[in-house]
Amino acid sequence: MQIHLIAIDPQVDFCDPKGALYVAGADRDMERLAAMINRLGRKINQIHVTLDSHRVIDVAHPIFWIDSKGNHPAPFTLINEDDVVNGRWTTFYPGWRQRGLDYVKALKANNRYLLCIWPPHCIIGSKGHSIYPMVSDALIKWETDNFRIVDFVTKGSNIFTEHYSAVKADVPDSADPSTMTNSRLIDILQTADVILITGEALSHCVCNTVNDIADNFDVSNIKKFVLLTDTTSNVPGFENLGKDFVKNMVARGMQLSTSTEFLK
Repeated sequence: MQIHLIAIDPQVDFCDPKGALYVAGADRDMERLAAMINRLGRKINQIHVTLDSHRVIDVAHPIFWIDSKGNHPAPFTLINEDDVVNGRWTTFYPGWRQRGLDYVKALKANNRYLLCIWPPHCIIGSKGHSIYPMVSDALIKWETDNFRIVDFVTKGSNIFTEHYSAVKADVPDSADPSTMTNSRLIDILQTADVILITGEALSHCVCNTVNDIADNFDVSNIKKFVLLTDTTSNVPGFENLGKDFVKNMVARGMQLSTSTEFLK
């Protein structure tokens, strides 16, 4: 039986209580995840780890936007098409205004989230970008003990689009292949018999990644999904998004388990 584990964004900024965008409970999620990786060892055939990888200047960071008084939006501000059309918010660099407007229009057309301004997080090369230490240690042990290589999947370095999903950006940029559908990852996952799903946050990056994988799978393959419910948490205030995701994906065939019960 081929078991693949996909760990979505198990990074310091999300999982450390002092991280820039800490998801409440994520540190304990990662403790349980690391313990499971160590317990299962070579029974896990492949591990895929996605890494949110941003620059300081990013469409979803405060620095990108400005109001008429020169103020940047506070974290968790939502920006919609009307806000840009009416001048409530415009891009800090005037030459990007039309691109910013086109972006929020595209988000609406794609039925994705409204543009949410997040605290700068997972900045490439920063401590917050790195894997939570306990999980990193477990991954290194898995590689060493089994002479296998973790598949790292980066996302989010294009400054003009959000990239919650590890499969594709919210608004793909035709000039940037990294924002388009990651067919390599899809093809690899289809070879698995079981796909264990974990990571942060359930309401955002886990939700979008799994939905996009499912949408690129044959319907019969969705039954391979096993969400580890004790190793993922929601961004506070967005619990309903996580709840709806689980409900909808279970209806499509996803199974639920925990890190301690799986292959007990």
